[in-house]
Amino acid sequence: MRMMMKGKIHRARVTEADIEYEGSITIDTALMEAADILPYEKVHVLDVTNGARLETYAIEGGPGEICINGAAARMVTKGDTVIILAYEWVQEEQARDYHPKKIFVNSRNEIVTEDLCVAVN
Repeated sequence: MRMMMKGKIHRARVTEADIEYEGSITIDTALMEAADILPYEKVHVLDVTNGARLETYAIEGGPGEICINGAAARMVTKGDTVIILAYEWVQEEQARDYHPKKIFVNSRNEIVTEDLCVAVN
């Protein structure tokens, strides 16, 4: 089996950072659905602005919301650009033809394009 990216929200803008929250990343529910990310699913957050990388879990938020919660708010701040990734295990024979969801958003975290990765030979 191989661990493959199953969903990606590309270049979202962080709308808030709440150090007092218990932990996680709050993500616009529509973005989560489009990228096939479930509530409480483990995600990786890559901060394009400062290079920080962290693991946490996703929780549902309102339209356009991307909020870094808890201790991670010391690594990622409001206004930063982030990439949010989710992964899944895939059988070896399915991995070569696997197609994750890629969601591209604008500066207001609105979906601009939804795309499936296409294998390049």
